[in-house]
Amino acid sequence: MLLLSGFLNKSRYLLLACSVLLATNATAAEVRIAVASNFTAAMQQLAEQFSAVSGHSTKLIFGSTGKHYAQIKHGAPFDAFFAADVKRPQLLEQEGIAVVNSRFTYAVGKVVLWSPDASLVDEEGKVLQSERFHYLAMANPKLAPYGRAAQQIMEQAGVWPGLRSRTVRGENIGQTFQFVRSGNAQLGFVAYSQLKSLPDAGGSLWLPDLNSYTPIRQQAVLLKDTPAAQQFMQFVQSPAGAEIIARYGYDSTTDNGQ
Repeated sequence: MLLLSGFLNKSRYLLLACSVLLATNATAAEVRIAVASNFTAAMQQLAEQFSAVSGHSTKLIFGSTGKHYAQIKHGAPFDAFFAADVKRPQLLEQEGIAVVNSRFTYAVGKVVLWSPDASLVDEEGKVLQSERFHYLAMANPKLAPYGRAAQQIMEQAGVWPGLRSRTVRGENIGQTFQFVRSGNAQLGFVAYSQLKSLPDAGGSLWLPDLNSYTPIRQQAVLLKDTPAAQQFMQFVQSPAGAEIIARYGYDSTTDNGQ
């Protein structure tokens, strides 16, 4: 009965999202969305569901939050921006580029130390104090919040000065993940959501304490006030959207972005 009840609740949420979207949809349109790399799999699922219930299509452009911010400042034609931090959406709001009062937190990300080698990473991350690897991958701390979090974790563990010269840095968390998966680095700090989207990734991992780095609150902001873009933002914040986001390993939040 509990399973049936849960199914009915989810169905009601989806039907509610559908009815809201269909009621306001007069003409199908395309929504162009700039998306932080760590959110790739979740966003693809969100976009697919949104198109199914609204009739609108989406064009997703993935990359580092820092680069997307620079592109938007130079006039890139995006309708919405899903960043990996708070800073860039907040700046766009202050600079008069984002739609006023459209900013909100859509997910809280987690960092994980991961290796495809099932015996390399222990449950306390002590491998960082060893000589059992040559290179460790991380995202560039100047461009990607996940890279900044990785640096904070290593600083708190007291290993950052010794490991700094052994790091290989990805422009974004997607490239960082590929460094580790391809074997160019034996291990690396990646987004937990990347492993959740690849259940057959295998290997070994360590989930650092959430208090060892600044919470990765990921915020979105509307850049063009069009009906289709508004509907997409509403869908992401609906129970159906939140369910998809949680499925990919993100914590939820009631933060409205302020």
